[in-house]
Amino acid sequence: MATRNHRAAAAPQPGNRGAAVLAGKQKAAAVAGRPDRRALGDIGNLANTHIIDGKKIQLPEGINRPITRSFGAQLLKKAQANAAVLTKNAVAPAHPVPARAAPKPTRKAPTKPVPRPEQAIKITTGSEENRKPSEGAAGSSSAHNSRKKVVSTLTTVLTARSKFASGLTEKPKEIIEDIDRLDGDNQLAVVDYVEDIYTFYKTAQHESRPTDYMGSQPEVNTKMRAILTDWIIEVHSRFELMPETLYLIMYIVDRYLSLQPVPRRELQLVGIAAMLIACKYEEIWAPEVSEFLHICENTYTRQHILDMEKAILNKMEWNLTVPTPYVFLVRFVKAAGSGDKKLENMVFFFAELALMEYRMATICPSMVAASAVYAACLTLKKNPLWTETLKHHTGLDEPQLMEYVKILVGSHAAAPDGKLKAIYKKYAAEQFGCAALHPPAAV
Repeated sequence: MATRNHRAAAAPQPGNRGAAVLAGKQKAAAVAGRPDRRALGDIGNLANTHIIDGKKIQLPEGINRPITRSFGAQLLKKAQANAAVLTKNAVAPAHPVPARAAPKPTRKAPTKPVPRPEQAIKITTGSEENRKPSEGAAGSSSAHNSRKKVVSTLTTVLTARSKFASGLTEKPKEIIEDIDRLDGDNQLAVVDYVEDIYTFYKTAQHESRPTDYMGSQPEVNTKMRAILTDWIIEVHSRFELMPETLYLIMYIVDRYLSLQPVPRRELQLVGIAAMLIACKYEEIWAPEVSEFLHICENTYTRQHILDMEKAILNKMEWNLTVPTPYVFLVRFVKAAGSGDKKLENMVFFFAELALMEYRMATICPSMVAASAVYAACLTLKKNPLWTETLKHHTGLDEPQLMEYVKILVGSHAAAPDGKLKAIYKKYAAEQFGCAALHPPAAV
């Protein structure tokens, strides 16, 4: 009965036969084209995005509610806050501020970032691994930026103590002083070329040097040469000649005696002719021949002096432009202490004592000047005796000078009791700071 009634209800009525046939065809077509799924459903190839107020946002998974205007504004605000936090963490500030707590949407498992080549990979210690999770990115950033603590090991401590006990502690390297810094506006100081000039001097000083001539001189000895030098220094002071002239005179004497044997009676004549030549070369107003005749008490005639002058110039091939100890003395005194008049007087005192010593006649002029500076610093008890500035400008170390320094200091000690006192009297005067009266140094 129930079955009959059901069939009767399902059976179409006679008046609706056409509509029923049409509805059956449409239903069959729908079932055949879309079996077992909704019509126009999401098959996963569309991003879950919406455009709200002109901006495209990504919706969290699991939200199927309709996007109303108020709900869309709330989603947009959260998306902007999350973007700001991500940007701030990417900059990695020194003291990052943790982002405010926000409802965490469902997200996929994070993938391990690959470090860039320029980024240093930090190796964490056990203490860092045991940190509380609440420290987060802020704690890791501050730990990364903090300086590594310097740990003094037992080896470093013992090494430092050993160096200190043995006097091997490292001292700061001494700076080479710029001795020309105050002469920039002085055109006569030729600051732009002075280093090149002295480089040339150090090369040229080895040319046309006097040799050890005492073995080839039958009538002249070192004592006679010392007497002649003492007399020349006295005449030089009386005529008030330039310092450059004195050193050139002694160069001419030693150079000529290296080239030509001289009788004993003509030794003073050689000194007078050398003085005349040097005055013509260095002085603005050179003394006349008659003044030299008077100074030697007419022992020689005018013709004798002129003939000897010609003989010396021809033998030396008229080569008078040579670096004497004076050019190096000026430079080395400046390096030892510019403006120290007491040191300057002491240096020139030792330099003129070197002119008296035949043992100093054949060495290089720069060596003579450096030895005089070292002897002066030793006598005045300068500390340090030989600075990096002096090493730089002289090109010499202390051991290279000690042999000649001992000669000069010995000459100073013997000067008060010696018979040849021209230098001692000259530098005992107030004009030269009484340098000769200073107690001699002990070597």
